[in-house]
Amino acid sequence: MKIELHGTTVNTQAVDTAVDILKNGGLIIYPTDTVYGIGCDITKKAAIERIYRVKGIEKQKPLSFVCSDIKDISKYAKISTANYRDLRRYLPGPYTFILPGTREAPKVLLSRQKTVGIRIPDHALTLAIVEALGNPIISTSVNISEQSFASDPQDFSEYYEGKVDLILDSGPTWAELSSVIDMTNDDGLMVIREGQGDISWCQV
Repeated sequence: MKIELHGTTVNTQAVDTAVDILKNGGLIIYPTDTVYGIGCDITKKAAIERIYRVKGIEKQKPLSFVCSDIKDISKYAKISTANYRDLRRYLPGPYTFILPGTREAPKVLLSRQKTVGIRIPDHALTLAIVEALGNPIISTSVNISEQSFASDPQDFSEYYEGKVDLILDSGPTWAELSSVIDMTNDDGLMVIREGQGDISWCQV
């Protein structure tokens, strides 16, 4: 199924459809403030495993997930006072933050270092879906090759037809991935990947 979206107003029908699919263990492709993402309900283990198959990636590679606000983050990750200030300042935004995981974080999403990657994208539709669902959703970039990340549904819709249950098409998005910031080091912040978004504030 594909829903074409127009303008920046949140389409409540699209939100309801996405949430229904996610609650039933389905996969969706959705726009973010960077590239498109493939997502499922964080509580649906079979759906998470399906994402690994669709993406063709090893299960050892941890997936990040989207929360609707910082309160949600605190359920799945440990946040120091200093990190909390930075999160408040730069989220929502085009960043993925690496934080120590809590016991609430699904084991499949934990790295070997027991960390999690968390996003709050600056995209009203994505956040509306997460809030309506009541759970975070997986955030892994849509790509049709290891080198090519998808920012235009015209480039990937045919490829993913039959592999996911819903594509939310809002037209081309940014073609650059999020910047990844590691907040687990006591010596300061570490830029793991420079992507979209200013990173000058976290340089040490």
